[in-house]
Amino acid sequence: MHAAVSSVSQMAAEAGDGVCIVDTDATVEQFLRIAAIRADQILVVVEPFFTSLECGRRMTRLGKLQGYENIALVANKVRSDAERDAVYDFASEHDLDVAGIVPFDDRLPASEWAQSA
Repeated sequence: MHAAVSSVSQMAAEAGDGVCIVDTDATVEQFLRIAAIRADQILVVVEPFFTSLECGRRMTRLGKLQGYENIALVANKVRSDAERDAVYDFASEHDLDVAGIVPFDDRLPASEWAQSA
């Protein structure tokens, strides 16, 4: 997996005019492999829970240490206004940008089960 992520990221960086979306494990090692390739924007996907938000904060800090300025959080699986507000409050407290909120959708897990049947 590491070699594939590095190879695809390098090819996208060399193309210069495309978009490359890399969905990796939420580990520092994977993040640093991607951060080694120049990108215009890094979106760190988090869930509206403290441990995930804190992980996103740390990843954002690592990215900034690597020289990236355009790093933002995308909150996924947000179920309520309270969860959305918690994301924005956390981001505000830690000087983080939020690029977007993706609401939780009950149909997604159901579709996974339907495809396996």
